Amino acid sequence: MAVGGAGAAAGAEVRALDDLDRRIVSALQLDGRASWTAVAERCGTSVPTVARRAERLFADDVIRVAVMPEVGADGPSESFLLRITCRPGMQRRAMEELAAMPEVRFLALVTGEDDIVAECVVPRGASLFEHLVEGVQRLEGVERCRSDLLLHVYKVAHDWSRQLLGEDDAESGPTNPHCQPTHFDETDRAMLALLREDGRASFRALAESLGLNESTVRRRLERLLAGGCVMVVTLVPAAALGLESETLLRIGVTPSRLVEVATALASYRSVRYLAATLDGSSLLCEVIAGSTEDLFAFTTEVLAPLPGVLGWSAAMEVLVAKRGFVTTPWWDTRVERVRRVGRTAVRRRA
Repeated sequence: MAVGGAGAAAGAEVRALDDLDRRIVSALQLDGRASWTAVAERCGTSVPTVARRAERLFADDVIRVAVMPEVGADGPSESFLLRITCRPGMQRRAMEELAAMPEVRFLALVTGEDDIVAECVVPRGASLFEHLVEGVQRLEGVERCRSDLLLHVYKVAHDWSRQLLGEDDAESGPTNPHCQPTHFDETDRAMLALLREDGRASFRALAESLGLNESTVRRRLERLLAGGCVMVVTLVPAAALGLESETLLRIGVTPSRLVEVATALASYRSVRYLAATLDGSSLLCEVIAGSTEDLFAFTTEVLAPLPGVLGWSAAMEVLVAKRGFVTTPWWDTRVERVRRVGRTAVRRRA
């Protein structure tokens, strides 16, 4: 799921960013591999200023850029929404184990009746028992896992912060790559392994690691991007951009109006992700709002009046651990901090 509530609810202790920092982050959401010259032009400032500011943002774990294969690029697949309940005190353990599973694309600790919401992408025809029952229910601390097939994706907005650059919203929708597994060779996969760890790695650095010349590496990546085989993912907590409320809505809809309601909701800038689920003619909708007041306005002025909407349930995203198959840097920081505190406590008891 291209699918972070209030301020700290994005999951990390995000330092306050000024206007220029936010514009730099927004430019990197548009193109995570853009040169500092291109970013400076978008932000209306100098290249040295952009480079210095951006390096600090990366060092502070505000941003992570990764290049990942598109869903479907490795063959036909199915996506499932997982709603997980844990025993008290076991949420972090379950989150760590889920984050390590390669088939988990999105992972968040949430409020409400569930503790964890995840999206799991599995090869079409794979054993759902193995992935969704054995793979999750066996995790220590998991009490219950409810799964639902995601039937159709209406909207995925990767560049949801472009308004901070004074730009209009781009057209967005589900990705339907025409790429096949045969389009990747061993060298491509080795290159992507490096770009997963550092999506801004230079062509020169990639070429040196792979034992190729720079122009060959450039052509390979440009071919995969043009063919819809890979995507550049820029991870950033919405709170860093002053957007305080990230919410998942499960919206019940009259079956005959499902497409009509989805089309209407997809037109709103605050809707980042929208998909139809198999269970009960419903839509899964991720909304980013500037504040709780903005979220209230969305539910009362946009959602409630829509013909066909029967009601909804909501969960605030407290801590997002994974997006686009990539672990978020603020989750890594939080886990390491908790581990350090735990080790200190053990030493003191000893």
